Amino acid sequence: MGSFASKTMNSHKVADQLEEEKKQMARSESIATNWRELSGQHYWKGLLDPLDINLRMNIIHYGEMAEATYDAFNSDIESKYARRSRYGKRDFFSKVGLEKGNPFKYKVTKFLYATSELEFHILDDVKESNWIGYVAVATDEGKAVLGRRDIVVAWRGTEQVMEWIKDLQFRLNYAPYIFGDDSECKVHRGFYSVYTATNSSQSDFNETSARTQVLTEITRLVKKYKDEEISITVTGHSLGAALATLNAVDIVTNGCNIPENEPLKACSVTAIVFASPRVGDSNFQEFSSGQKDLRILRIRNKKDIVPRHPFWGYAEAGQELMIETQKSNFLKQPGNVKSWHNLEVYLHGVAGTQGSKGGFNLEVKRDIALVNKGTGALQDKYNIPKAWRIDPNKGLAQQPDGTWKMQEPESESEDDDV
Repeated sequence: MGSFASKTMNSHKVADQLEEEKKQMARSESIATNWRELSGQHYWKGLLDPLDINLRMNIIHYGEMAEATYDAFNSDIESKYARRSRYGKRDFFSKVGLEKGNPFKYKVTKFLYATSELEFHILDDVKESNWIGYVAVATDEGKAVLGRRDIVVAWRGTEQVMEWIKDLQFRLNYAPYIFGDDSECKVHRGFYSVYTATNSSQSDFNETSARTQVLTEITRLVKKYKDEEISITVTGHSLGAALATLNAVDIVTNGCNIPENEPLKACSVTAIVFASPRVGDSNFQEFSSGQKDLRILRIRNKKDIVPRHPFWGYAEAGQELMIETQKSNFLKQPGNVKSWHNLEVYLHGVAGTQGSKGGFNLEVKRDIALVNKGTGALQDKYNIPKAWRIDPNKGLAQQPDGTWKMQEPESESEDDDV
């Protein structure tokens, strides 16, 4: 009798799994056919409340690509390979856990490095360069699911002390590298500095600015795939969200989304950003909203304080999706400043938010264990360890003779680009 019951339970489990796979396949087909709407062609009208199921999946997809920048970054100052990616470009997505069960397939084509610079009037300036993100492009398999050749730029949020200092440089400055010398648009001084600063003398990683690196790569990929349908999606969290916003505006403003000598083939540029601080003034807001090829979607957790700052002289760009993670019955409540801002908690919120209807229900069956990847926000009854994601042996590997050595990341040379 027990054996029969066990077989019955297993058959039900298999049937449920097959049904869920069918639903995912149907949703993937819908994403392929409706990607323009999901990328904001009509400013997400009618899709945000209630939150459309395919838009949920789309937002989570890009959020996971932003989360990968945190998972890959080596912030261990004692490591020989500190301040760079733990993983190479070739196996990047498998190492950060975005290969299994994920229909959206990409390959990394470029790593990005940004310089944090402190200026002194008397002493020499202090500069520090860090791995800040990557550019990736959909594979042929990914293109079939996504409905186009999607180019993604993912920016990392604040991890280093110098980056925290740049976050606090609130003064609004003009941005001539993006807008030229005659524009009235002003942006956050610190974010603009991280995006545009160079480091020709002190860096092992980069001489050019993050801006130059990313625009050069975007231009190259747009030229390479000019005979296909292309989209550009820029994503990030916190500082990364601010950089993504600047980057998306920059791409459109300077025509990097247009193949050379083919002005009628401009591709859409969409920024999907999480927990973004305010980036610029009302002129910046007005300018960005007036660009026909640009869309910006900001995801904000209601209790997160970061998206409400800076306030004096700043304005919010793009459309907003507000989530309320304090309504989740999976999380410790009411939570705290750290959990309200955490990206995995944000993605959990996107999966379950019910908008003005109220309540919380996981419409996307996203593993709740991910919530505790870097925090302890999940309720203790689920028995998921806090901050469970740890790089094995902090990057050391045992050698054939029994000794332990730091594993060098895969080559980051340009020869690896595709």
